[in-house]
Amino acid sequence: MQSNDVRMLLHCAVPTAVTGVVAAAVSAALAGGKGVLGAAFGVVIVVAFMAIGLVVLQRTARQFPHLFQAMGLMLYTTQILLIAVFLAVFKHTTLFNTKAFAFTLLASTLVWIAAQARAHMKAKILYVEPDSSRSPS
Repeated sequence: MQSNDVRMLLHCAVPTAVTGVVAAAVSAALAGGKGVLGAAFGVVIVVAFMAIGLVVLQRTARQFPHLFQAMGLMLYTTQILLIAVFLAVFKHTTLFNTKAFAFTLLASTLVWIAAQARAHMKAKILYVEPDSSRSPS
């Protein structure tokens, strides 16, 4: 991973983790221990899915730049579908509070996407890489 990829990942993961901590505190106050467990599980799923997606997207951009936009659309669609599958699978679980899980999942996803958009807008990424093999004439 290049340094700007790691920076992008950190700029997304840190606000999402803070959102998870806030969600866990609110869930603890409203739903007790099962709420904290649901919130923690929700934020871990979002960070894992979105981080893997970001890594895959960055690799695709480097190896196949012509597929970048299509891969991005497919990746986000897949991530949303996988999150929907998790919501459906854990709909009636008694392991944790499902409302805390769902709201944390939603909030964390929105924060990740907003942080990723902000980090991308702030990044100083070259659109064309200079050719270092040629000498200026």
